Amino acid sequence: MKRVLAGVDFSEASKQALERAGGWAARLGVPLVAMHVLQSPAPMLPEAQIALPDPTWLHAMEDHAREQLEGWVKPYPGASALVKWGAPAEELVSEADPDTLLVVAQVGHSTLERLLFGSTAARVVRLAPCDVLVVRTEPAK
Repeated sequence: MKRVLAGVDFSEASKQALERAGGWAARLGVPLVAMHVLQSPAPMLPEAQIALPDPTWLHAMEDHAREQLEGWVKPYPGASALVKWGAPAEELVSEADPDTLLVVAQVGHSTLERLLFGSTAARVVRLAPCDVLVVRTEPAK
């Protein structure tokens, strides 16, 4: 393994996955990269006209996510934060290579989101070119 890549969606489950990823990176003596994927809001179609989100607003969203992620990786010496736009599973997989350990949480956001969009962890396991560690977490009560 040449690096550990952790998917972070800012849920409590992904915080636990990041902790596990940090432990593996330290044991293996490789860099830790925490990655958050922003999903662009769908264009609205008022009266058949496409209204795209304001680029300034999108840039502010990206900056905010990067700041948050940098705060999350601060406890891990040498760790880096990466923010991308796209579909979470696909972006995580595209960032990985065969020498990566990819770490994701089993459960992220709401049950409704998982039903509508599928499990990011399941898609990552199915598509990844590398080993994947799926961190099981207890759902919040």
